[in-house]
Amino acid sequence: MIVPWQTIDPDTLDNLIREFILREGTDYGEQEVSLEDKVAQVKQQIQTGEAVIVYSELHESVDIQLNRYR
Repeated sequence: MIVPWQTIDPDTLDNLIREFILREGTDYGEQEVSLEDKVAQVKQQIQTGEAVIVYSELHESVDIQLNRYR
């Protein structure tokens, strides 16, 4: 189930994005990108609909995924 980002408390959203970034260990190339910049990038992707927040009832977990319906 896709969870609208607007319904999530801003602090909770930031924590969810931070956890996603740290879990994924995303590589941003040769230049080091700060955690705050990474958070801003992912947040922008969520706000533009490029990425979505997904809740799995089966696994009782939340994840951020690329929006394949866009």
